[in-house]
Formats: sequence, C-alpha cells, structure tokens
Amino acid sequence: MEQEIKALKENQTWTMEHLPPGKHAIDSKWIYKIKYRSDGQIERFKARLFAKGFTQIEGLDYHDTFAPVAKLTTVRCLLAVAAIRNWELHQLDVNNAFLHGDLQEELYMKVPQGFSTPGDNRVCRLRKSLYELKQASKNWFQKFSGSLREIGFTQSGADNSLFTYMQGPFFTTILVYVDDVILAGNDPVTIKHVKSHLDSMFRIKDLGKLKYFLGIEVARNKEGIVLNQRKYTLDLLEDTCHMDARPVEFPMKQRQNLETEKGEPVKDASQYRRLIGRLLYLTITRPYISYHVLVLSQFMQDPRIPHMNAANRVLCYLKRAHGQGIFLPTDSPLNIIAYFESDWASCPTTRRSTTGYMIFLGHSLISWKSKKQTVVSRSSAEAEYMTMANTTSELLWLRSLFEDLQVSLSPPVSLFCDNQAALHIAANPIFHERTKHIEIDCLFIRDCILQNELLPFHVSSKDQVADLLTKALGKTQFHYLLGKLGIQNLYAPT
Repeated sequence: MEQEIKALKENQTWTMEHLPPGKHAIDSKWIYKIKYRSDGQIERFKARLFAKGFTQIEGLDYHDTFAPVAKLTTVRCLLAVAAIRNWELHQLDVNNAFLHGDLQEELYMKVPQGFSTPGDNRVCRLRKSLYELKQASKNWFQKFSGSLREIGFTQSGADNSLFTYMQGPFFTTILVYVDDVILAGNDPVTIKHVKSHLDSMFRIKDLGKLKYFLGIEVARNKEGIVLNQRKYTLDLLEDTCHMDARPVEFPMKQRQNLETEKGEPVKDASQYRRLIGRLLYLTITRPYISYHVLVLSQFMQDPRIPHMNAANRVLCYLKRAHGQGIFLPTDSPLNIIAYFESDWASCPTTRRSTTGYMIFLGHSLISWKSKKQTVVSRSSAEAEYMTMANTTSELLWLRSLFEDLQVSLSPPVSLFCDNQAALHIAANPIFHERTKHIEIDCLFIRDCILQNELLPFHVSSKDQVADLLTKALGKTQFHYLLGKLGIQNLYAPT
C-alpha cells in the first residue's frame, strides 16, 4: 500500500486542496491481489487503489468513456504473420497504466483509507486518472496512442489498438490491450529504440520474449508458435472439482436435445453462469468448443440439471486434453482460405439457424465464429447464404488488417461451402421468389465475386471443418475435423 501511494505521488496523480462549495468528493477503496507466473508460482503481491467510479455523475464528473482494446483475432493474425516472417516478439507491461491519463474534468476524491492526517480536512484534487474512474481507460489510451504517433507510428483503421511503423525494409508493430503490449518487428535496433521511448514516457516493464499474454501461453520454436491456455484450464478443472473426473472423447453427445424448461433447476444458478463465462474465455484457443458454449449459454437465465450435466461433460473433455492449443506454423503460405457452414433451424425454441465459419491464413487458424442467426431462415439455402455474407464481411476486414501488417494477399479468397444451392445463388444473377428477401446479401456477395475478391468452391460435408461450429459431432468425425485445424496437445493428459 505504501508503494502504491508513493507511486501515485511521484506521478503527481493529485494535489491536496479544500473541497469547493457545491462539489462532492468520491471515495476510494483498496484491492489486494496475488500475481502468478504461467507455471502457477507466486510472482508478487499487489495493492491497488481504486476510485469508486460508480458514484461519479455523468456530464459533471465524466463524459466519454470508450477505449478500444485489441481484438483477439488481431492477436492471432499478428502472431501468425510473425511466425511466418520470423519477427521478434516482445511483451511489455506498463506500470500504473491508468495513472498516466490526464483528467480534463474537475474531480475530487477523499484521502485514501489509512493515509489520512488527523485535523486535515483537505481532499485529493485528481489531476490524472485513477483505476475505476469512468474515463480512466479512455484517457490512458489517448495518452499512449499519442505518444506512439509522436515517433512515427500509424494507427490501424481495421483495429485501433494496432500501431505500425515502416522505415525502408524495417517494420515494427505494437498491439495494445489496456496495459499489456505486444511489440513485434524485424529490426532489433528499432525495437530497442521503441522500448526506450516508452520507458521514458510511462515507466514500462520489459517482460522479454512473448510467453504469457492475457492468460494465453505462447510457446515458440523453429517450427512455429503454439497458443494454449493450459494453466487456465487446469485452474478451471480444479475450481470445479473435475481434476479426478473421467475423461471423455468428445465434448457433447450427438443430437442432444437441451430444452429451456426441462429438468430440475440447479441449486446455484450463479455457479452455472460463472462456468459458462470461463468456458467462453477458453474458446480463444479452443475453437472446437465454441458451438457447445453457444448452446449452453442460452440457458444462463434459468439453468437446469441437464444443462449443468452437459457443461460438466465439456469439462470432462478438457480433462482429457488440457494442453491443446492452436499451432501457427512458420512454413505457411500467405493466403486466406475460409470455410463456412450453417445448421438450418437448429434451435428447437426459436427455429433460428446456427452460423459457423473458420478462416485460415495458410495453415494457421486465425478467425472463427459460432453464432445463432438473428432472424429465422425459410430454407437451408437462405441460412447458408446469410452465413456466406457474414464470412465475407469478416474476410474483407481481415484483408484490411493484413494490409496494415504489410502482408499482400493475392486475390481471390477461396471460400468453401458444402451447400450447392448457395453456390448456385452466388453464381446466378437472376432473383426469384427463393432469394428476393435476401437480395442485399446476394448483391453484396456477388459484387465481391465480380471484383475477384472471392472464389466459392464446393467441399464435401465430411471435410467441412466449420461443422465443428454448428453442431455436436460424434467421436470419429469430431477428431477427424480436429486434425485439420492445426490443434496440438503439448502435454500428455494426466
């Protein structure tokens, strides 16, 4: 706590003043936390001073609050390109990141607990941001991005958290997720210069080679990069008492019919909601459980025993392969391939279809989605075509992102589908009763095909990897498609 107060004073976070008439002072609180390494050992103990931002008044104490954070798809894209082009990967952490943002509003805070002086009625006039202030994240990002632009970095239009710097043959890029920073590039001298500049501005902590980022373990060798969440998975299994559970071969039974009001309610609904939230975070490196988490998340309002049993089965599968992760190989070509699939009217309650797509950069899986469609499709062709439109939108965004990363992609993008009707609609310029209600999607996709940005292909249902994101598969087909995703298990199951 004393170290935290010392850092705040050195940063000139506040000045001591008497509270003016008509003004109010918000309170603060102390938060204590234990920081762990990727191997589970304790790294250090932390004490953080947080402002009680929920007592701030909008329009008086704060205005704008939005601040961008890096998309996890962008993280995977950056690491995939870094593996192919053999870029250096470093990780930085900014000490007291939110404290560097400059406050524009007149804001007062009571003296932190444990550090008040008897007889002194003054309060803290905040000059810089503090954790949990409504505008803290926005102010910090503005300060950090402004500092990068001063030394020549360009902010990406595809992802505002990505910054790039090009000087001749040398390329450097920075990806920001709040106070965690990935620094990559092909020139060690430029990387060292950027580190020195950031340290002079913000007092950064150089964590060396990228190994552990946002709970994701990054293992690299000459063959490529593997991303996994082994420690997170083991913690999840231990917290849910599944360390001794019997492993299963696949995460969900085929044609399992989970209904809204079927079965007895679980005793603690919050436990179910917390479990689904933690499984959702695991989909960062485990795309093959995305569909199962999608199904289970639909019952968080009123979870029942069958829903909890299905969630426990997913945990039993994780017990079998807790070290699985995505492999980003170095010998991968720089071209994009996409697979998309839909399961028509799969939801028994709403009869909405399920969208699923997977996008590869060469042999590296970089983007995927499993999502229930927002409207009811009147045919399987329509459901498939809506999925094609969503996949196309993601592909256009990825093309823009790779342009910022100085990656030239040769058009067109190969788009694989196992529905012949959707392929015929894409190639047929005539609208009829079957397609007039999705005319906008048809025109959007057809324009992309005419501009040579997309080239649809048919793929057999057996080889459609996007099936993993739209339905529960049996053991044989599940493992067959899993082998096509570049998923590796770095550790033998215990």
